[in-house]
Amino acid sequence: MTPAIKDKVKAFVIENFLFGDSAYELADDASLIENDIIDSTGVLELVAFIEDGFGIVMADADIVPQNLDSLARISAFIEAKAAVPVSA
Repeated sequence: MTPAIKDKVKAFVIENFLFGDSAYELADDASLIENDIIDSTGVLELVAFIEDGFGIVMADADIVPQNLDSLARISAFIEAKAAVPVSA
């Protein structure tokens, strides 16, 4: 997991879902859904952040907990998508 990607995602989560509470202990593998950090609307905000912040187009099939439920999963997803060349 690239630290720069994880740090950018973590900053977004803290600012938008924890209302700037940087004292909250957010582990890399903690479930954002099970810990009530994000809900369905939050997932949509997260998708928009990923698309805008990293230039990734997310298909409906990409919007699943396996890709978006923790800092580690989000970072791994972004790294994997960024490594795949976009076909024209």
